[in-house]
Amino acid sequence: MDSTYMTNPVIFIIDTLFSLYILAVMLRFLLQWCGAEFYNPISQFLVKVTHPPLRILRRFVPPVGKIDTSSLVLVLALQMLADFSILMLKGVSIGIGALAILSITQLVSLLINIFIFAVFARALLSWLNPGTFNAASSILYSLTEPLLDICRRFIPDLGGIDLSPLAALLLLQLAKMLILPPLQQLAGLIG
Repeated sequence: MDSTYMTNPVIFIIDTLFSLYILAVMLRFLLQWCGAEFYNPISQFLVKVTHPPLRILRRFVPPVGKIDTSSLVLVLALQMLADFSILMLKGVSIGIGALAILSITQLVSLLINIFIFAVFARALLSWLNPGTFNAASSILYSLTEPLLDICRRFIPDLGGIDLSPLAALLLLQLAKMLILPPLQQLAGLIG
C-alpha cells in the first residue's frame, strides 16, 4: 500500500468537517445580512452552532455597519486552515498569499453555490407546495428575495409566470464563470 491509503481518508474527514462548519458560518452571515427571521429554527440552529468562536472573535473584530466582519474573518481563517492542512497532507507547500487567494476563491464559489441552490430550491418549493409556510421556505425567501427582486426589475411581467429564478440562476452561473478563473490564475501565479 502506498502513502495515500491513509492520507485520502484523513483529507476526506478534514475537508468534510471544515466544509460543513464553514457552510454554517457562511449561512449565519448571509441570513443575518439579509435580515432573516432570528427565531426561525434553522436560524437558531446556525446561531447555536457558530456562537462559541464568534463570541470570542467579536471582542477583537467589530462589525462594520450591517456586515458582521467577525463571521467573515472566521470563515476565511477556517478555509485557510483547511486548505493548509489538506495541502500539507498532500505534500504541497504554498505561500500565505497564494493560500489566501485560494481560500477566497473557494469562499466565493461557496457563496455563489449557496445562492444557486437556494434559488433552485425556492423555485421547486413554489411548484411542489405553493402557498405553504415552513421554516425552510421562510429562510429561502429571505435569502433569495433581494436577488430575485433585482431580476424582476429587468424582466417584464409575463402574465403570472415569474422568470426571475431562471434569470438569477443564469446570472449566478455567469458570475461563477467570470469571477473564479481569474482568482484561480492569480493563486497559481502567486504560489
